[in-house]
Amino acid sequence: MSTVTRAFTPILLATSAALAALSACGEGTTRTTEGSPPPQASSSVPSLPPPPPPPAPPFLTDASTDTGTFVACASSAVEAKREPLPVDIIWVVDNSASMAPAVAEVQAGLNAFANLVGTKGLDFKVVMLSLRGSSPTVIGGQTLYPVCIPPPLGGADCGNGPRFFHASLNVLSTQILEQFLGTLDQTTGYASGASRGSVPWAQELRPSATKSIVVASDDNSRFPARSFEMFPGGPSPYTNGLTLPVGLLHPSRTPSWKGYLFHGIYGWGSTLDDSIRCVYPDNSKPSTSGAEYSSLVAKTGGVRAQICDGSAAWGPFFDAVATAVIATARVACELPLPVPDGGVLDPTLVNVRVTDGLKPPLTVPNVANQAACGLAEGWYYEAATPPTKVFLCPVSCENAQSRGPGVNIPKVEVLLGCKTVAR
Repeated sequence: MSTVTRAFTPILLATSAALAALSACGEGTTRTTEGSPPPQASSSVPSLPPPPPPPAPPFLTDASTDTGTFVACASSAVEAKREPLPVDIIWVVDNSASMAPAVAEVQAGLNAFANLVGTKGLDFKVVMLSLRGSSPTVIGGQTLYPVCIPPPLGGADCGNGPRFFHASLNVLSTQILEQFLGTLDQTTGYASGASRGSVPWAQELRPSATKSIVVASDDNSRFPARSFEMFPGGPSPYTNGLTLPVGLLHPSRTPSWKGYLFHGIYGWGSTLDDSIRCVYPDNSKPSTSGAEYSSLVAKTGGVRAQICDGSAAWGPFFDAVATAVIATARVACELPLPVPDGGVLDPTLVNVRVTDGLKPPLTVPNVANQAACGLAEGWYYEAATPPTKVFLCPVSCENAQSRGPGVNIPKVEVLLGCKTVAR
């Protein structure tokens, strides 16, 4: 059995004076003080002065709260149209002899995987890091199993296609994470022609694209999961003469890998103990449980399957990875302004409200420009006059992204009619 893991209500305020007056006048009762004459009978009950009018709905001045009173002045709330950003999916397939059945599954299933992603209207690209070829090959006395992706995703004779790029790379069973980083940045020992290297492939990735990494291996990485993300760069800690770049999430790297997902089909065997290996039908086990991969799957919210389940694991795994890619695809934070009923937009009466699908909607403040965003919530106009678009600041943009399968869809609304809240 395969295992894949993963109406607003205005508030009226009463003054303290009015409350005191009301409490002093009990219905049908009188009150005397000892030694004073009793009150004179009256044929009519004296009337109280009218209470002060309720205050007008306040404009929101603290963007950390969004009460119903603020949006009462809005003439309309229009959900902003949001375009999905591209998705890049990088597969890394171990070429060792023990991986022959897994290589066959990748070749047989990757087209259906790509088709599932494509049917959701996403602009996707698949990058394959693995030896390229259609038959076993011997390198250094070892028989290795290359990958050949047929059309329509791949090209003729194991070639590339419009949405597919194959960087031929002899993926060593314990060096997957090192080779990923090294060939990404083409550092010493990982460039084209080197035994651990490949042709450049970073140019195939789109800066704005969501990134997903999918690893297929029956071994573990000797390079720690934390180093994969935060290595400071420099000589390889394992092999003299090799140089590794900074990790994917190192502060010196561009933020294009922020929010990436890591998925894997490998030798894990327990949801409670990452050191436990799965068991093949013949009662043998993989060499390791792939604990470093489990760490990355858990940290990024990816999915995983047990390689021991053989062909039964691959269909659900392909589907689970595709579902995760679709569910976590990011959307652009450049939003067109709606046209109000009157046809003329007053840029001083525009507000933006964001929800990430988990927390209540938040009306975020307007700032002067992108430089004024800082590390806080906000939005700003494009430079054009009159403006036709709004841009979310990085923090608000992140809060407008999906948090993965099983949650509400994030939403951005443009509110027209209320005085713009600014900071």
